Amino acid sequence: MDEVHEMVIYGVSFDVIGKQPIVLLKTVDGNKFLPIWIGHPEAAAILIKLQGTELPRPMTHDLMTSLIEHFNAEVKRITVTALRDNTFYALLTLSRDGEDIEVDSRPSDALALAVRTDAPIFAAEDLIEENAIEFEHEVDDTEEIVERFRDFLDQVTPDDFRAEPGDETAEEDEEDELDEDDDELDDEE
Repeated sequence: MDEVHEMVIYGVSFDVIGKQPIVLLKTVDGNKFLPIWIGHPEAAAILIKLQGTELPRPMTHDLMTSLIEHFNAEVKRITVTALRDNTFYALLTLSRDGEDIEVDSRPSDALALAVRTDAPIFAAEDLIEENAIEFEHEVDDTEEIVERFRDFLDQVTPDDFRAEPGDETAEEDEEDELDEDDDELDDEE
């Protein structure tokens, strides 16, 4: 597997336009944030566990966790590996009897398992480089991150993640956006 970076779940938010849940992963060793669009049930499963809510009956991801434990296996790690055709991909790495077993997974399901098992979360370096939002300075102010992320969400659509490297249209749009950002900075000074 290519280079990966350890991530943490920074939070779950909602796309302003489509009201689609987004889980926001943050690099442990930096200020890069990777937004991943997920489904409502998976967002609920992640939030319920992050908030420490106890339910009277197990949810699907609780059942999966119990099954993994009953088969004497453990969730060793999850890795968000790629974004292709507007879909994120992940690998769930299980360990049993000293053997690692990799299972294809949706990132949302893998993350819901990770929060239940305290498994470390990783993301592929190239995925982060191409799709993450980076802050130039250390950010301690949660409100600043949320505000910048909301600004990002106001302007981004899932189609924005479809551009392939070398796509001239995407590069031109990116240059136009950079020029606009420079103009905004000049206006602020």
